[in-house]
Amino acid sequence: MNLATFPRYPLTFGPSPVHPLRRLSAHLGDRAEIWAKREDVNCGLAYGGNKVRKLEYIVPDVLAKGADTLVSIGGYQSNHTRQVAAVAAHLGLKCRLVQERWVDWDDPGNDRVGNILLSRIMGADVRLDDAGFDIGIRPSWEQALAEVEEAGGTPYPIPAGASEHPLGGLGFANWAFEMAEQERELGVFFDTIVVCTVTGSTHAGMVAGFAALAESDPRPRRILGIDASATLEQTRDQVARIARNTAELIELGRDLRDDEITVLDGWAGEEYGVPVDSTVEAIRLLGRLEGVILDPVYEGKSMAGLVDLVNGGDIPPGSTVLYAHLGGQPALNAYPGIFDEGPEEVPDQT
Repeated sequence: MNLATFPRYPLTFGPSPVHPLRRLSAHLGDRAEIWAKREDVNCGLAYGGNKVRKLEYIVPDVLAKGADTLVSIGGYQSNHTRQVAAVAAHLGLKCRLVQERWVDWDDPGNDRVGNILLSRIMGADVRLDDAGFDIGIRPSWEQALAEVEEAGGTPYPIPAGASEHPLGGLGFANWAFEMAEQERELGVFFDTIVVCTVTGSTHAGMVAGFAALAESDPRPRRILGIDASATLEQTRDQVARIARNTAELIELGRDLRDDEITVLDGWAGEEYGVPVDSTVEAIRLLGRLEGVILDPVYEGKSMAGLVDLVNGGDIPPGSTVLYAHLGGQPALNAYPGIFDEGPEEVPDQT
C-alpha cells in the first residue's frame, strides 16, 4: 500500500490545523475531549474546503489529458463547485458549472450570493438549472460536457463532490495518514472521528485510509459519518462503494467490513440543504463558545450529531473525538433568515 504512487498536485498549505475545542468540551460536561481538524483553512483558494484536498489527486489527470475546461455540478450553494472554480482559475483553465436547485429555500439571493457569487467572480461559466437534489450522475452535467466538446473545448468531467470520480477518495485516505502523523506529534489518539457525509467520498476516503492504518496500529477507532443528504440509504450505499474502490486502489489487501462503514441519521432533516432547529443551535453553539463558524448545509448538521452523540453516551465518556471541519461557510450568506431571532445565552465556561 503506497499512496505516494498516485501523483498529487499540491493545492493546500500543507497539513490542515488540528486544535482542541476546550470550551465546547467543557460545555458538554467534559464527557469527551473534542478537537477539530480544519479543512476550512487548508489553502488559499477561495476559502478552501474538503474538495480542494480531493482535487489534488484529480488535477494530475486533468493536466495529463490536456483538458482546457473543468466541468462540474452542484446545487446553487455548492461548496464543491466553488472549489472547482478556484482550482480552474489557479491552473489557468476554463470552468463550466451546472448549478441545480437542490435546496427548497427562499431566502432572497440564494442563487446570487455566497458560493455561487465566488464562482462567478473567479470567471466560471455558471448555468442555473431547476432540477432537484440527487447525489447520482446528472443529465444536466452530461449535457454540459457535450456542449463544451461541441464548442471545440476539451472538457474534464468532475462529478458532484468529486465523489464518483475514480480518484475521489484518495484525498481523504491521505487525510487519515496526515492526521496519524499529527497524532504522533501531539501525543494524542483520536478514537472517534466525526464527519459529515452526502456524496460520500470524504467519508469513504477516511474509512479506507484508517483501515490501512489499522494494519500497523490496531487500536480501535470509529469513523462516524453524519448524514446530511436526507437520502440515507443512497448515501450509505455510495459511501460503501467508494470506500471499497479506494481501499482497492491503495492496495489494502482485504475487503472492508460493514462495521467499518457507519452513516448515522437523525440530523439531516427531511430535505437536503434545509437547516433544522438542531442545525441552527449547533452553529450558534460553536460560534459563541469557540468563535468557529459552521455552515447550515453540512457542518451545522454534523456538529449537531456530535453534540447529541456525546450527550447521549453513544460517544462513550472519556473518548477523544476529532471533528472534521470540512468548510462551506460562504453558504451562510444564502441563509440569513435562520438567524433572525436571538438565541439564549450560552453558559459561560471560563
